[in-house]
Amino acid sequence: MSARRRAQVGSIIREELSGILQREMKDPRLGFVSVLRVELSPDMSFARVYVSVYGSQEEQQKTMEALEHASGFIRRQLAPRLTLRTIPRLRFILDRSMEHAENISRILAQIEQEEKS
Repeated sequence: MSARRRAQVGSIIREELSGILQREMKDPRLGFVSVLRVELSPDMSFARVYVSVYGSQEEQQKTMEALEHASGFIRRQLAPRLTLRTIPRLRFILDRSMEHAENISRILAQIEQEEKS
């Protein structure tokens, strides 16, 4: 499968997953989660779903456990929404890049304030 096709399908899966997580998941362990990107294997049988979770380390861990536990349910919810022969297996990966960017922003703001004073 071409890289362009995988990127298109990944984008569609990302949009659908966002909707499923917001409207259809009822797990109390699920915190505020954003689907950042989806990377598909060359044969499109596996998908790495990169998510950002807002909250403490414990809340992040509980949310990741909830996502892994519900991956079968999520795949079943994806099936009628996608025009794929097989729905890829989902592997959720915590992406800390947003958290890292916030830390850098905070440090830069502190440096700026120190230079002004």
